Amino acid sequence: MEASAGTAIYPLHRCKTIHLVRHAQAVHNVEGETDHSAYMKPEFFDAQVTPLGWSQVDRLREHVTKCGFANKVELVICSPLMRTMQTAAGVFGGENYINGVSAPPLMVENAGNSGRPAISSFGSPPFLAVETCRERLGVHPCDKRRSVTEYRTLFPAIDFSLMESDEDVLWEPNDRETYDSLAARGMKFIDWLWTREEKEIAVVTHSGLLWHTLRRYSKECHPTVRHEVSKYFANCELRSLVLVDRSMLGSDSSSCNYPGKIPAGLDLPSDVADKKQIEEAHEN
Repeated sequence: MEASAGTAIYPLHRCKTIHLVRHAQAVHNVEGETDHSAYMKPEFFDAQVTPLGWSQVDRLREHVTKCGFANKVELVICSPLMRTMQTAAGVFGGENYINGVSAPPLMVENAGNSGRPAISSFGSPPFLAVETCRERLGVHPCDKRRSVTEYRTLFPAIDFSLMESDEDVLWEPNDRETYDSLAARGMKFIDWLWTREEKEIAVVTHSGLLWHTLRRYSKECHPTVRHEVSKYFANCELRSLVLVDRSMLGSDSSSCNYPGKIPAGLDLPSDVADKKQIEEAHEN
């Protein structure tokens, strides 16, 4: 039987599962998706999740719990903007925060005028804010972030240690990031995931970054697969993908492979039998 060209096998330790999530509906989406010029409104600065968006968050939280992978996620990475951190905390965080619990809240009560109770970090995976997975930079006020100092008061249990600047020095009021730059940044972010030891990671980010990045990654795939991978994300949509290390970016070894024949040493009957089988295979 000839091997099928439509399948591929990779070592397990050179694969990661990434759960990609677009943030829930935020205030700028309501107008902006029908009138693109609305994204320029100053009042949409660092746009927060809408009441409908919070309903989307609750539904996705219920889904990931029923699927069982909520307990498998080892790390939650989020873009450091209000709508992504609200979504990440709501979907992957602990239950409502209770005073006296030693774990700090992931999100304080009414963060971003959400009207929501505080969300606990107790029992949840670590949360890490990463600037590289932000939305397309520049011009649109909704894509400008607040200071890390302010975010730390609103999201106490999110780790902001990778943020290089307290203020937003990446967003420019008159210079919009190019699509090529956005895609390259997204690919750099995906490559960076290989430096993490976690094997199952959730990423809460933005439609623009996801669309342009995944189109680059899937360009060699079958058209059906490419469409499935890179089609536009709806608000609060989750798409789980397997990330494969084809370029030996990762250097870790398998934790579950077993070499056999331990302890090492000459076992003449077995060694002779193995050699005979190999010779017969070559003859045939």
